[in-house]
Amino acid sequence: MMTVNHKLILKEVQDYVFITLGLLLYSFGFTVFLMPYEIVTGGVTGISAIVFYATGFQIEYTYLLINIVLLAVGLHILGWKFLSKTIFAIFMLSFLLGLFQTLLPRNEAGEFVKILGEGQNFMSLILGCTMTGAALAIVFLNNGSTGGTDIIAASVNKFHNVSLGTVLAMLDFIIIGSCLLIPQFGTMLERAHMVVFGLCSMAIENYMLDLLMNRQRQSVQFMIFSNKWQEIANAIGTNLDHGVTILDGHGWYTGRDRKVLCILAKKSESNLIFRIIKQIDPQAFVSQSAVIGVFGEGFERIK
Repeated sequence: MMTVNHKLILKEVQDYVFITLGLLLYSFGFTVFLMPYEIVTGGVTGISAIVFYATGFQIEYTYLLINIVLLAVGLHILGWKFLSKTIFAIFMLSFLLGLFQTLLPRNEAGEFVKILGEGQNFMSLILGCTMTGAALAIVFLNNGSTGGTDIIAASVNKFHNVSLGTVLAMLDFIIIGSCLLIPQFGTMLERAHMVVFGLCSMAIENYMLDLLMNRQRQSVQFMIFSNKWQEIANAIGTNLDHGVTILDGHGWYTGRDRKVLCILAKKSESNLIFRIIKQIDPQAFVSQSAVIGVFGEGFERIK
């Protein structure tokens, strides 16, 4: 059997593999669909994009420099353990952003080719932010972070009763809104258009992030009424390595005592649980309901 240490190592390797895949998707979506149309997003990537659009200074260098400063502060406040995967993600994303820019075709003027053609800014925004939002969800679900404003938010949250989401939203509004103050982006109307597109990018990215994060973490509750309750409990506990709570019930109509199985499980486990119940007792009475949150061993950590 695999030892606990081997399981931990395998889990760490799995985290880094999926974080890398998420960063690949983020870099592809950002460089192919957002950069050619000069679309602004939030976070340190958004700051780096604004600097690039205004001055031509490479986006990956700005991203890396800002994150190095934030890491120096974050290591002091949050500690090495919190930031280990973040450091990996920062350097990997900086490398991938530069790599994808070298692979992206350019026109005769040296500008990035707009894959969807001229005038397709909003469609490109939707595709790009759908990819970057999904990519961030992959990174977060595998215990990673892309650093940047996440470090600021975590540092503020440590000392003040302000949620991470609130801090991140405020920072993103400031970053995107700063486009109004940069004359290189054209007239005030053109700058306002850039800000509106930036806010749309923030909304789509956050929607995709929340959608995938919540979908992955959805949990359900089963209440199982069956005369073969012990067989069902043994099968679920053995085959799924899952806890089962046995409740004492009393039927009003029959007047008889009976056992009721209560199970909290991930939504992805529902089909397996139904299959086990059907194999043992096809006549079992089963209710399944969605739960808002489950915290504790095997589920979300209480924060």
